[in-house]
Amino acid sequence: MLEELRSLRRNSPDIEASAIVSADGLTIASDLPTGVEEDRVSAMSAAMLSLGERIASELGRGALDQVYIRGDKGYVILTSVGEEAVLTVLARQEAKLGLVFLDMRRAAESLAKII
Repeated sequence: MLEELRSLRRNSPDIEASAIVSADGLTIASDLPTGVEEDRVSAMSAAMLSLGERIASELGRGALDQVYIRGDKGYVILTSVGEEAVLTVLARQEAKLGLVFLDMRRAAESLAKII
């Protein structure tokens, strides 16, 4: 899994870091920069995924596909990896989001087979 995350960062220059997190907020694998707390990223990712699923359901938007947060220094993007995990990615401010989403989808499909 770690190699898949590293490959994602190498092949997509807009992606700065990534992690696979279980639905209950535990880190499965991560390719995060030094100084970023895995446990904190995992807990926040699980909380955002849960909240996103609830919002999508309550507002009649169907099954959740992605959650993304845009800040003035870049993006945090979450996408489901099967039923039990989420792929969290940190992307640059100038990221080409279409390409990031495509790379994330491919990685999520590959990671779902491993999980």
